[in-house]
Amino acid sequence: WRLRLGPEPRLDDENAARQAADEAVSSFKPVEIGLDREGRGALLSDAGGRILLLRPHGSRFAGRLLSDQAVAWIEEDALIVDTAEKRYGSARLELADASAWMQAIVAIKRG
Repeated sequence: WRLRLGPEPRLDDENAARQAADEAVSSFKPVEIGLDREGRGALLSDAGGRILLLRPHGSRFAGRLLSDQAVAWIEEDALIVDTAEKRYGSARLELADASAWMQAIVAIKRG
């Protein structure tokens, strides 16, 4: 038996990512957006250097601000982001600029 929560959500463009980000973290204003090639998630950064990860959760997107406990690595053509939160887990994103996002996540640790 499978619980049906609706179709998997997609982020079709940066405006959709901005809206999902605002729903996840009120008043989050991204200055950079990295969209997954298939629209399955995104990474967004604000002017303060915070990074928000969006990934599907049921028929919506859930978002988490990454802490200094987050880790990221490149596997094949994708960026894997582990939030270090057991309840949120990790995400696999195919980004055009995966290496730059990985470096930005590593920079969180340096503060």
